[in-house]
Amino acid sequence: MAFNASKKAFTLAPTLRSLPNGVPAAPLLNLNAKAAPGGHHDHHSGVLGPRADTAPRWAGGVSTGPSGLVSKTIVGSPRVSLFQQRTMHTSAVAKEAPQVPDYTPYRASNTSTNRAFSYFMVGSLGVLSASFAKSTVSEFLVTMAASADVLALAKVEVELASIPEGKNVVIKWRGKPVFIRHRTQSEIEEARKENWKTFRDPQSDEDRTKKPEWLIMLGVCTHLGCVPIGEAGDFGGWFCPCHGSHYDISGRTRKGPAPLNLEVPEYSFNDADGKVVIG
Repeated sequence: MAFNASKKAFTLAPTLRSLPNGVPAAPLLNLNAKAAPGGHHDHHSGVLGPRADTAPRWAGGVSTGPSGLVSKTIVGSPRVSLFQQRTMHTSAVAKEAPQVPDYTPYRASNTSTNRAFSYFMVGSLGVLSASFAKSTVSEFLVTMAASADVLALAKVEVELASIPEGKNVVIKWRGKPVFIRHRTQSEIEEARKENWKTFRDPQSDEDRTKKPEWLIMLGVCTHLGCVPIGEAGDFGGWFCPCHGSHYDISGRTRKGPAPLNLEVPEYSFNDADGKVVIG
C-alpha cells in the first residue's frame, strides 16, 4: 500500500519584532538552514533541485494515527526574546548631601549658668510634687478619720460625787458597758489580802486601780462577751449567768470558763472637777 505526501505552503503574518541585528523575526522559519550547492536557491548554478546534503527543516512526513493519515511539518527558527534590555537614564541631576545648619548663635556662652538653672528647676518641681503628694495623702486620711459625733463619744466624763460608797454605776462608752465601783475599805482589804499569784490570770489589785476606792473596768465577760451581774457570785464581785463565770471584788476571774480578768480601760481623774474621764 503506497502513501502520497503533500507539501504545504505557509503565509507568515507581518511582525513588528526584530532581532538585535535588525533582521525581522520570523518564528516559523529556520534562518540557520543553508542551501546546498546546485540547489534551487543557488543563483550561480542554473540547475534547480532539492538540497542533497541534508533534509530541509521545514520538511515533514506522513504517518498513520487512530484517525487516519497525519501530516507533520516542522519549521525551525531561532528563539527571539520578547524583552529588550533598557539601560538606566544617567542624565538625572545628582543631588548633593544636605548641609547641617549652624546652631552657633543659639548656643549659650556659659554652660555653668544653664546647668545651675536646670538643677534649680528640677529641684523646684520635685518640692512641688512632694508637697502635692503629701496634701493628697493627708486629705485622704482625713476622710477615713472618725466623724465629730464619733469623736464626741471617744471620751466620757463621769461625776464621782454622784456615786455613793459601796455602789456600782454602769455607763456606756464606745458601745460597751463600763462598771464604776465605789468600794468600801473592807472591800479594798479583801481584794488585796488574796494571793493573786495563784489566780488563773495573775494580777494585783494595785495594778488594776489608780485609786483604791475606785474600780473602773469594762462590763464584758472575757469568755463570750456577756454582761456580768454586779454584787453577785461566790466572791462578792460579779457573776456571769450565761456560762457561770465568777469574778471577785477586783474584777479578777476566780471560777468558771472565763480565761482573763475584766479589762480595765484607759482613764484619768480630774480632781479639780471631781470627775473621771474614760478614754
